[in-house]
Amino acid sequence: MSESSATVVTLDPERESSLRTIGHISYALHAIVAVAAVLPGTQVSVLLLLAAFVLDLVKRSDAAGTWQESHFRWRIRSVIFAAIAYVVTIPLWLLLVLPGWIAWGLISIWFLYRVARGWLALNDRKPMPV
Repeated sequence: MSESSATVVTLDPERESSLRTIGHISYALHAIVAVAAVLPGTQVSVLLLLAAFVLDLVKRSDAAGTWQESHFRWRIRSVIFAAIAYVVTIPLWLLLVLPGWIAWGLISIWFLYRVARGWLALNDRKPMPV
């Protein structure tokens, strides 16, 4: 379906505000995990990331057809892509600690970038690219 033929759903202000609040909570949880991942010696539970991921999966349908749907998709994809990258680079830890640490540091920086970019767009009420 092309973007021009897609129907955009207009939400009532209360529902839009509720979805934006969920987005801010989810981005905040993602940001806590992302920042902790790039700081040496800081470890935050993966449970925070899983909570945000589940929240996004559960509430995604509430945003269907709105500009906010792209943010749910952005956050869900960010977590999935980062998880795949972390798993794929696990063997680097077996070679030596340094290659694994570098790879995971780069993945974490990429994830932090995605969180910051998405959160700023949500704050400006702009959709994320497909």
